[in-house]
Amino acid sequence: MTTGIFFVLNFWKGKRKEKDSPTPPASDEQRQYLEEDCIKERITEADLFKLVCLPPSLDYNEWLATHTISFFDHVNLMYGVVSEYCTPETCPAMTAPGNVQYFWHDDKGKKYKYPASQYIDYVMSFIQKTITDETVFPTKFGEVFPSSFETIVKKIHKCLFHVLAHIFHAHYKEAIQLGIHGHINSLFTHFMVFNMNFELLEEKDTDIMQDLVQALIKSLQDHSNKLKQEIEEQNNKNSQDDNMENKENKENRSS
Repeated sequence: MTTGIFFVLNFWKGKRKEKDSPTPPASDEQRQYLEEDCIKERITEADLFKLVCLPPSLDYNEWLATHTISFFDHVNLMYGVVSEYCTPETCPAMTAPGNVQYFWHDDKGKKYKYPASQYIDYVMSFIQKTITDETVFPTKFGEVFPSSFETIVKKIHKCLFHVLAHIFHAHYKEAIQLGIHGHINSLFTHFMVFNMNFELLEEKDTDIMQDLVQALIKSLQDHSNKLKQEIEEQNNKNSQDDNMENKENKENRSS
């Protein structure tokens, strides 16, 4: 997992260019999700870098399709839990960390400012319609994915990123109260590792969450190192116990 950690911690630095944020950052913004106790909350210790890698016997588009549907289901589920707190009154705009606002664009490219709940409803409806379209996400044997499939997946993942960013920005406190922040942390980590592995999201779109990505990945590595140390200590203890037992058996035979 060390290679994966190195990749993530340098992904943003190596490719990132000097540029302004979409909107000026809010200096007084509280980011509870970056607190140490919150970062440590998760539901899996799996090596996500190995988990997202494409197996040699599987089709790339099938791999993208399966994960896209799964990410949609999980993001939709997590938002559904906190959705009662996301109203036009509490969230009059679709906001994200760093004072960023997202606008909905129609088919003609015209943008609209909607409350977060309305924006997310549009996002989920768009994704649901897309992933159930057999011409885009084929499920029957012999059918092929369209040539534009990866581009479509990128658009879906960009929308899902917006939803996750809003949850962390506006509803992480409620997530803690409901006891789902560990699930959201794990979901976001898995989602970002997958997207970085296949370069599905542009860095300019994800910069606002880079601090969280780095913190979550580092936390996984720290925990992994701790587990390895505990296993080594236990193995050493077992080895010492075996040596002592063998020594005692040898002395008993000699007497």
